[in-house]
Order: sequence, then structure tokens, then C-alpha cells
Amino acid sequence: MRAGVRASTMRASPMAIRPMASATTPKKATAAAAMQQQPPTEMFDQPFFPDEPYGPIVRTSIPGPESKKAIAHLDKVFDTRSLNMMANYTKSLGNYIADLDGNVLLDVYAQIASIPVGYSNPSLLLASTSPAMASAMINRPALGNFPQHDWAEILETGVLRVAPPGMNQVFTAQAGSDANELAYKAAFMWKRSQERGGADVPFTEEEMSSSMNNALPGSPHMSIMSFATGFHGRLFGSLSTTRSKPIHKLDIPAFDWPQAPFPALKYPLEQHIEENKAEEQRCLDEAERVMTTYHNPVAGIVIEPVQSEGGDNHASPAFFRGLREITKKHNILMIVDEVQTGVGATGKFWAHEHWNLQHPPDMVTFSKKAQTAGYYFGNDELRPNKPYRQFNTWMGDPARAILFRAIIDEIERLDLVRNTAETGAYLFSGLENLAQRFPGEVLNLRGKGQGTFIAWDSPRRDEVLKKAKGVGINIGGSGERAVRLRPMLIFQKKHADIFLEGMEKVFSS
Repeated sequence: MRAGVRASTMRASPMAIRPMASATTPKKATAAAAMQQQPPTEMFDQPFFPDEPYGPIVRTSIPGPESKKAIAHLDKVFDTRSLNMMANYTKSLGNYIADLDGNVLLDVYAQIASIPVGYSNPSLLLASTSPAMASAMINRPALGNFPQHDWAEILETGVLRVAPPGMNQVFTAQAGSDANELAYKAAFMWKRSQERGGADVPFTEEEMSSSMNNALPGSPHMSIMSFATGFHGRLFGSLSTTRSKPIHKLDIPAFDWPQAPFPALKYPLEQHIEENKAEEQRCLDEAERVMTTYHNPVAGIVIEPVQSEGGDNHASPAFFRGLREITKKHNILMIVDEVQTGVGATGKFWAHEHWNLQHPPDMVTFSKKAQTAGYYFGNDELRPNKPYRQFNTWMGDPARAILFRAIIDEIERLDLVRNTAETGAYLFSGLENLAQRFPGEVLNLRGKGQGTFIAWDSPRRDEVLKKAKGVGINIGGSGERAVRLRPMLIFQKKHADIFLEGMEKVFSS
């Protein structure tokens, strides 16, 4: 973990938040109690949010009557068909999300993995009400043309302070899809610059005129290779690399870009070592074949450390190391999509740090828990050779960069990456116990050693998600049948106990 100041308790809240009514402290979860307790670890026995509820509160069905009224109202002006629950964020605190009917749920989904340090975090409120934030909000600059005077300082003390190893530059963006698209553009410009003979070689008249007609040579036939069941966003370029669900892609024109297979590992891993090794080698061989033979030459590949939307699919560090060696061998860029895995969720600040790469990735994209977006890089050649090639009006958002800086401060102050690693190990052990007791409910449990980035397959996944709300837990799914956990970095062992007890009730029902 990067150096930071530790503290045993949350700062006194500057917020005008009244503590929510709390349910009676729940008994220690049966499943958790059945496993050997780990000894206390320094500060992690102390609550990060002393005023948060002791446990979930379920007063009505979900949605309840007040929520149903609000949903009907919203549906008149906004599409609510994907709605999970109608939330009341003024009453949500720490690890708990509230609705309009007095229900308060332990949230292990966290806005699709995008809330890092808790609802209504007082430290983030301080940052959000600062003069610097107010100026950034009301004077939002067009950063490419009119950057604010302290933009370099904001980046250096925030976004770049946690840059992945081997990277010292960043291109900021609006969202995860945007970050990936910009990384793809950087890859194409880099590749064409190499083919042209270097950044100083001028564009030809033919290149410039043909680009206006989307034709060769100005619009070259190149591609980004992605992996089956991967997800990288819903804009046109990012959608062309998304392979998780047809509903994302139907009716949308797509680029002629290739995909390679992602390893389909068997679990438990220790019982299928040779089979999984062979599967990963098969995928590496096919990836190299595609990279070197596809009719639209591959400029770069994009891959997630854990395929989140596609079903929480994992691969070993050896697989990713092998993939990196192939890209280096063939002069192809490697883009690691850390939009969902980044910022501490896997027990490392960046999930690809688990791989122990000899050569760092060429670019790492980020968003979600960072509350801002962009891509990191370290090679100066990935800067376009001309201005306005990587450009839009805002090129990011100083307000969100300031918020990310406050998030980083909070992560370091409370040592939350280490907390996530330790809590994740405790949680995984509890789930292993449940898997032994309910073998038909918890299949292919995965994510060991990956912090709280844990998932399993369920034969009745949608029913499990619905029943979980009835016992006070908000949880999400991915792929066709995966239940995925995405708690916040402030998720502690006491929350894991509540979660395990709730899941035991669901599995027993």
C-alpha cells in the first residue's frame, strides 16, 4: 500500500446527518462463527463509520409503497426498466443504503462498484464544500485550451500520486467508456506513427483528404483485440470490444475487430491445476494467432484483470504475464481496463499489481471508484504528435479530480487497501464454509486472494438477488448466473458476518 497516515476512528462528522435508527446488533453469523476467527488486526477492529446502523432494517417489501410512488413519478420522464431500487441518499451512510420506506440495506454492490469510501463520507463532504471545489464546479474549464492555474498540482497530488508502476502521465476523461476509447485512439496514433517513420514525419495530402471520406490511407484498417465475455463500455469503439451480452450490442454498427478466448477455469483451482494450465495456454496460443493473422492488423489489446460484467471470470497471473510477453514480442500495445477492478478493490491499489509483470502495461484505464476517469501511461510516444488529436471540450473534470484526491487521502488515512485484503480473506473463508454446507447454492466460488472481488455461480441467481433484499442485503449479479460482491473499501469483518448470516438465510429458504 502506498504510504499514508493511519487513524483508528473516523473524523468527527462535519455533516448535519442525524444517525439513522439502528436495528438490534445481530448475532455473529453462524457461517462466520463456524470458521476459525482471525486475531484482531490493529485499527480494523474499530468502525470507520461509528454512526452507521448496527445492521440492516427491513420494514416493507422492496420496493415499498413510497418507493413505488416515486418510481411511477420518475417513469413518466425517465426510463426505469433497469431500476434496482429507489434510494434515499440523504439517509444512506457508510456501508448502508436507504430507501424511501425506511428500509436500510447493507450494500455490497455499491453503485456497480463505484462507491469507494462509504455513503455520506464526511471527509469527502469537506472536499466537496471547499473553495477549490466550488471554483471547479462553477467555472468548469475547457482543460485543453484554458486549464486552471493549479491543474498540474491537482493531478500530481491526486490522480498521479497513485499512478500504476511504470507510469507518470495521465489523460483525463469523463467515464470508463470514454477512457477506453481514448486509449484505443492513442494506440492507433502510435502504431501509424511507427509505420509512417516517426512522429516528425508529416501527414500526406492523400492521408488528410481520404480521412474525410473514412477511407484509406487516412482511415487505416486497424483493430483493437478484446476477449470473449469481456466488457469495456457502450460507446462505439468500446462497444466494439465489449463481448459480454447481446443486449449491449444489438442494432449498433460495430468495427471489424477481433476477439480471443478468455480462460474458462475450473474450480476449486487447487483441484484442476493441470486442466487450467492447459486452458490458459490454449487461450494464449489463440490470442497470439489472432494478433498476428487478423486481416485488420491489431494495434493493441484490451483486457480486464477480472471480467466483471461478463460473469466475474478470473485468470492466473501467469496467463497475464504470458499475454504481456506476446504483446511485447509483436510490438502490440497492452491496455489494461481497470475501470472496475482499480482503486483498492482487489487488495492491491491496481489489480494488475497481482501479476508481477516484468514489463508494465502500456496503458491502464480507470474510473468508477476514482469518481473520475482516464488512462495512465509512461511512454512519451503515446502522446499524439499534434495538438487537438486527443481533445474534447472538457478533457476531464477538475472537480472530480479533486474528489479523487480526497478519496486517495481517505484510503491512505484508514489503510483501506490492506483492510480490503484482510476483510476479503475473512469473507472468502466464510463463503467457503457456506459452499460446503450449501453445495447446490454456491458453485465455482472464486476471487481468493483478490480482496473482496469475490463471486460465485448460482443456479437460481435472480431469485437469490431478490431474496437478499428481503434479509437486508443489496447485492448484484453479472453474466448469466454469477452473484458478484462489490462492497466498499470500508467493508469490515462485522459487515462480512452480517452478509454471511443473510446469505445463510437465503440459501436455507
